[in-house]
Amino acid sequence: MNHSGAGRRVIPDKKYFRIGEVADLVGEEPHVLRYWETEFPMIRPDRGISKQRLYRRCDVELIVRIRDLLHDHGYTIAGARKLIESGAGVDVDRVGTGGILARVREELEAIRKKLQE
Repeated sequence: MNHSGAGRRVIPDKKYFRIGEVADLVGEEPHVLRYWETEFPMIRPDRGISKQRLYRRCDVELIVRIRDLLHDHGYTIAGARKLIESGAGVDVDRVGTGGILARVREELEAIRKKLQE
């Protein structure tokens, strides 16, 4: 499966997306998305009457961001989770290869928090 550029795909203007649609949009297998739900508690798809996962647009946008952090910028799952939970608003499209600037920013934020304690 080709992962390059998946984060720049256009997300259709819909209220809900099924797991297969999301998997196709981001270039991942459905089992990967289910795993990410366990690692990123902010991904919370609704369940339809048929108990199938229904992702909202904000979930899909978050999944695209997670995919980009992991695959394009070299973050670990723990590092990507920390960055997202910190709300560090890093524009991953502007970050250099390997997420160097994002990592520096993350480190500086941690130092700032320690200094404020």
